[in-house]
Amino acid sequence: MTEQGARPGPGLQATKPRTYTDEYRRQVVDMVTSTGRTAMSIAAELGIHHTLISRWMRRYGRTAQASAPTPLKPVPVPHADQAAEIARLKREVERLRMEHDILKRGIVIFANPSR
Repeated sequence: MTEQGARPGPGLQATKPRTYTDEYRRQVVDMVTSTGRTAMSIAAELGIHHTLISRWMRRYGRTAQASAPTPLKPVPVPHADQAAEIARLKREVERLRMEHDILKRGIVIFANPSR
């Protein structure tokens, strides 16, 4: 299976579309995943359109990324002072929600004076 480059627009001379081997595509995908550079910067360097690299990433990127597992980050445990602050903020959010609901009911009452 071959991948074709972009076709020329109107008024441009037609050229034979370039084809790329599977090995080359995988090397480009590995270059994107291992260096952390964007597909656009690598495409500009290689002289190909960035959408080709994006298409190759969807096709070959899953296997390349599956072979290198991402390390898990530990979940930070809140300290006592942080836990107290979280509890205070939760109480404040609840109080503000109640105030908001009361004000919404008041708007309905004042908006319809016929009640």
